[in-house]
Amino acid sequence: MPRLAIITTHPIQYNAPWFAMLARDPGLELKVFYTWSQRQSDLYDQNFGKTIEWDIPLLEGYDSFFVENTSKNPGNKAYRGIICPSLIKEIVSWKATHLLVFGWNFQAHLRAMRYFKGRIPVLFRGDSTLLDERGGVKSILRRIVLSRVYRHVDFALYTGDSNHAYFRKHGIKSAQLIFAPHAIDNDRFIREDAEYEKQAAAFRNELNIKTDDKVILFVGKFEAKKNPTLLLNAFKMLRAEKGHETLKLLFVGSGEEEQDLKQQAAGMDSVLFAGFQNQSQLPSIYRSADVLCLPSGGPGETWGLVVNEAMACGVKCLISDKAGCAANLGASEGNEVFRSGDSKDLAEKLDKALSSSKLDNAEFLSIYSFDHICDSIKGILALNE
Repeated sequence: MPRLAIITTHPIQYNAPWFAMLARDPGLELKVFYTWSQRQSDLYDQNFGKTIEWDIPLLEGYDSFFVENTSKNPGNKAYRGIICPSLIKEIVSWKATHLLVFGWNFQAHLRAMRYFKGRIPVLFRGDSTLLDERGGVKSILRRIVLSRVYRHVDFALYTGDSNHAYFRKHGIKSAQLIFAPHAIDNDRFIREDAEYEKQAAAFRNELNIKTDDKVILFVGKFEAKKNPTLLLNAFKMLRAEKGHETLKLLFVGSGEEEQDLKQQAAGMDSVLFAGFQNQSQLPSIYRSADVLCLPSGGPGETWGLVVNEAMACGVKCLISDKAGCAANLGASEGNEVFRSGDSKDLAEKLDKALSSSKLDNAEFLSIYSFDHICDSIKGILALNE
């Protein structure tokens, strides 16, 4: 029976559910090795600017182990932030037949990839793109380094077209690339639709949003990479040029740019701030909106899973061309892609999205799912039994 060891930094709300789904398969054994050693008592998120405690279980339904991290400065922002001398020994002792590694850019992760390559099949999960690449000597040197790193990979699980192009550029062959799309728990966002609609109506009422008001929604961290200021500027432009007296802009989240954003929106009753909202509240919040906007300018907007969440709720999305998901999800009927940093183009696309037909998300739900990820991984395990 295949025994899949997974190496990743810490429990993440977008991965834990499909870890549990894989673990329920009687045809394989699974164990997740967490390398950051981040516990419930250490959940401070620098970008949100607060302690985050997710209200969905992240350690249930699958076997996991927190490997000791001996780094003097532990964290997931630097190569030497994760150093786990016992990691390889733990995986060998567990008798893994396959290894799946999330991210190579930590000492412990890269060391494991190098050790197990040639011993057992090494699967790799990363979502980098070429969207931020500027060329020049640094890009050439980085490509050389990364091409050497990916020699330690047997199969790369790519998330979408932009990620596929990245892997190909760095030497991964087509036969090694397996589509395992970025996904969210679609069922959780859909199964209580009637109840979510009631909650959405109550949420709008709480914010004094009228029935005939149109709502543009931002969900995420208020940080430079996400560029929420661009959305605010485009909203102001749209209101000035088109009127749109019934149009509202709703910011959900928190972060380092929150106070600056609120100052820029001072005196505007049409701009609302709802603060950080936990996972269980998101399905109703998305349903309270007409359009979600992901205005990211990067660098490093590798995908943008808020788009998956909004689409699962049937909400149209306006996506920056600097987001990794734009190449795939931007093509869905009802969605729009705009030029990053261009507030005029964003305002025009917002106007178009607000007046267009509803989102057609049937194909999206069938492709961008946890089932698809699990089937892709099980297909690799079956090939290498």
